[in-house]
Amino acid sequence: MNTATFAIRQRIRRVPLSVIVVSTLLLVIVLLAILAPWIAPADPAKQNLLARLKPPGFELRGITYWLGTDDLGRDLLSRTLYGAGVSLSVAILSVVVSTLLGVTLGMVAGWFRGKIEVIIMRLVDIMMSIPAILLAVLTVAVLGPGFLKLVLVLGLTRWPRYTRVAYAQTLQVANLPFIKASELAGAGAARILFHHILPNIAGPVLIVTTAEFGLMILMEAGLSFLGLGIQPPAASWGSIMSVGRQYLERAWWIVAFPGACLFLLVFSVNVLGDWLRDQLDPRSRSR
Repeated sequence: MNTATFAIRQRIRRVPLSVIVVSTLLLVIVLLAILAPWIAPADPAKQNLLARLKPPGFELRGITYWLGTDDLGRDLLSRTLYGAGVSLSVAILSVVVSTLLGVTLGMVAGWFRGKIEVIIMRLVDIMMSIPAILLAVLTVAVLGPGFLKLVLVLGLTRWPRYTRVAYAQTLQVANLPFIKASELAGAGAARILFHHILPNIAGPVLIVTTAEFGLMILMEAGLSFLGLGIQPPAASWGSIMSVGRQYLERAWWIVAFPGACLFLLVFSVNVLGDWLRDQLDPRSRSR
């Protein structure tokens, strides 16, 4: 056995069982979301009023509804699978928007200082003084619901946290000798920021990203639950549960199964994020 193989095995052994379990669960959910068009047993938008509000395991004309049906007779398993893809897509794109905007502004504020720093950081203070979910609800209510609008709204309401982290880290890295050497060598601000500073602040940014990813999933589900996010007939876990709340006593499965998927996904992301934080930030281990 060579040294590299031995080192990899040692690292795998040090990974907690809980992290392996949630990573596997997260991978399964992502794969199911990607493969939904091929593995879903039915069209998620196809209605069948004869199968309306039927419990899990109900059969009709040779078709088994493993998770039951909703108020319009649509297959809940198919809608849950497609809803996973929608929820993950919104969360991923929203995190990308907020990360790009927040990290860029944070590095610019930490590097240029002066008036630019004051303007950006005061804007961050203003944004963080407003509850993100309230700002998202008000913005979506004004702009109207829709996939792209939802992505932009969520992304543009969560960038200040990235800005603060990137700003603090940039202040530390900017004073390191190799940054000063790059300046003396004639490197421009853009090159220093994106080729030297960004790789050195990627760890803390990744920690924030994992925490924000779970929050984005919850915010999308919450807005869709309120009718301000993904609109019917498109399926998302929040919109499915919104329909199910009207029939909670008669058809508990409409809320229970998408809600369980939402819980497992966010729980997995949070556990994985905590482990990554411990690995990338040694100071957190001693707390």
